[in-house]
Amino acid sequence: MAIKAMGRRTRPPAAEVSEGTWIEVAALDKRYQPRRSAPTQALVDINLTVRRGEFISVVGPSGCGKTTLLKILAGLSPKSAGTVRIAGREVTKPLPEVGMVFQAPTLLPWRTIFDNVMVPAEIQKLDPARHRERAQQLLDMVGLTGFERKYPHELSGGMQQRAGICRALVHDPAVLLMDEPFGALDAMTREYMNVELLRIWRESGQTVVLVTHSIPEAVFLSDRVVVLSQRPGRIAEIVPIDLERPRDLGVMSSDRAGVYVDRIRAHFNAASVID
Repeated sequence: MAIKAMGRRTRPPAAEVSEGTWIEVAALDKRYQPRRSAPTQALVDINLTVRRGEFISVVGPSGCGKTTLLKILAGLSPKSAGTVRIAGREVTKPLPEVGMVFQAPTLLPWRTIFDNVMVPAEIQKLDPARHRERAQQLLDMVGLTGFERKYPHELSGGMQQRAGICRALVHDPAVLLMDEPFGALDAMTREYMNVELLRIWRESGQTVVLVTHSIPEAVFLSDRVVVLSQRPGRIAEIVPIDLERPRDLGVMSSDRAGVYVDRIRAHFNAASVID
């Protein structure tokens, strides 16, 4: 089901955005400075550009700064040095251009699924009628028609996560950030959600940055995979994924995908790290 385009009122004119680029990260450092313990360098000299409409995955060993990078992009955590821009705007706080999907659905238990999806529109005081229509379109698109008036506890984990994706998309953000959104799901549901995510991405046109611990998942979903080193996280390699789209689950077990998986995994094997 196609989703109606909605004007993004807060985006800058195209002239303010670098040609072909939607996310710009330059010389990014992040250092945590606790009051009573030694500082921790989480990220060092991260340089990355993401094209509009591109699907990027970030992989790396535990503690390497993947989630930290995502939080900085979301404006939820301040950077220590460097520059981060989305749609031509400096990221110093959460931007309306950005939607976030967390590891858990984090749906409000006292609100129906439909009302949960409407939360960003309500917070940003967007036109209620227009966004109620969009919320319904999104729920229809992800197969939750008929569940709008259910409460989160009445849905499976996969259905809750789909609702969480709808909530992140309801205000039509330019960028969708996803922090290991399927990590708690069983293998079969996770595979189904991977296919669903590709369909949502294709139909919505969002730029996606996904953090995942699964190398095969990253290869299956992405245009490029960003490989971070052990902490402090540095970009060890950015791997372009040359696999035809649209993709089905058969791609994940193909020889061509296996070459990319082995190439990425070699970074971790060399450091005696298992994803």
